[in-house]
Amino acid sequence: MRGRKPKPTELKIVQGTFRKDRANPRQIAAHGYLTDPPEHLNEEQKQIWRDAIADAPKSLLKKIDRSNFEVWVVSYGTYRESQRLLAKTSQVIKTTHGNWITNPILTNMNKQAAIMLKAASEMGFTPASRSRVVAESDVEVDNPWARLADGS
Repeated sequence: MRGRKPKPTELKIVQGTFRKDRANPRQIAAHGYLTDPPEHLNEEQKQIWRDAIADAPKSLLKKIDRSNFEVWVVSYGTYRESQRLLAKTSQVIKTTHGNWITNPILTNMNKQAAIMLKAASEMGFTPASRSRVVAESDVEVDNPWARLADGS
């Protein structure tokens, strides 16, 4: 077993833990940032998308992250819908045979929460990851191309 999954360089930069001497020289650079939500999402999911993009650290979410981010958005939307449905019923329900069981809506909420947390941890949305995030302007990365652009 190899150990812990490597953290993406962009996440290290945003968190302020990037070290050039430990950078992966073979890492493929992701291009383009996520902006507008896909058309196939419903209105609530589109609003979740927009809110999360607005609240996420700059330059964290790239176009290549679209599928993981979409999983998070849809799970969050489904979780909210389940919350609304559960508020109209109860956490336990009686079956047709008179047995008490956990409401399937609650089971669905728990599954969506697990999916959301897994996707969130992959993208650096967890509270532990967020506590290490610094503003993009505070991050200094040695970029030799920037010196060329400045004429230095």
